[in-house]
Amino acid sequence: GKGVMNGVKGFCACILGFLLLFAGCAAGGLKDAQTGNGAAPEQPADGGVQTEETMRITVTVNGTAFGAELENGEAARAFSLLFPLELDMSELNGNEKYYYLDDALPAAAERVGRIEAGDIMLYGSSCVVLFYQSFSTSYGYTRIGKIADAAGLARAAGSGGARVSFAAA
Repeated sequence: GKGVMNGVKGFCACILGFLLLFAGCAAGGLKDAQTGNGAAPEQPADGGVQTEETMRITVTVNGTAFGAELENGEAARAFSLLFPLELDMSELNGNEKYYYLDDALPAAAERVGRIEAGDIMLYGSSCVVLFYQSFSTSYGYTRIGKIADAAGLARAAGSGGARVSFAAA
């Protein structure tokens, strides 16, 4: 009925907003190239060449905000279309919080070998996982993003379920 149509209109408006945002970013990059301002492209600290802008987000865990960056993959882009997103995440193994989304995201799982505190991953195609401890693993995940400075993340996450929100910064 009417609620479904309002949801569809809201979703379409959200998609349109993101398209306009990305179009604006692309046009801004072209303008800089055309004016020849001589600015060198940003180089990441690891020495690699940055080919795409990374999306900065805010992850709030039980009221404590952390800055994070999303990966440049399909899963991260699809995840960002759900923002602002507030989840009641469940506890698992004393090292992660997880939540099963209603809809699947595009997965490209890989064996990551090591999880770092602050990693935001997709397990399968619909389980969002926020890790608050570092450890080795043989499981495969799709990388979504990473909290820049995970100091205090374990304390904020606590020992039970956690209210976690994701929003554009």
